[in-house]
Amino acid sequence: MKFIIDNIFLIGIVLVSGGALIVHTLQRTGAKVTALQATQIINQGKVLILDVRNADDFATGHVRDAKNIPLKELKTRVGELEKFKERPVIVVCTKGLQSAKATAQLKKAGYANAASLLGGLDAWQSQGLPVVK
Repeated sequence: MKFIIDNIFLIGIVLVSGGALIVHTLQRTGAKVTALQATQIINQGKVLILDVRNADDFATGHVRDAKNIPLKELKTRVGELEKFKERPVIVVCTKGLQSAKATAQLKKAGYANAASLLGGLDAWQSQGLPVVK
């Protein structure tokens, strides 16, 4: 009991930081696909690969046949994707964080089959999968 009283401040910090980690993890949940799952979906055909990185990053290399709409423009340009509403949509960014946000926006707009590429383009390339410029 003396230990708890003497270190109440440190215990509070541990509890608050642990809670923050749990909240952050729960916020990032959503539909995700691995690079292997993405290639299987792509091979089945009729899929949209949406790259939400900025145009300069997109120009340095992207998944073949990907459409580029930067995340900050997605809300205003989502109408361009209307014909893909019923098809699978794989959202790609560099590390998988921006694509998770974009996937959430797409789901709210009615794209039920939208999923984020887990690990982003970095994971794609680390698996030895091709990119085009």
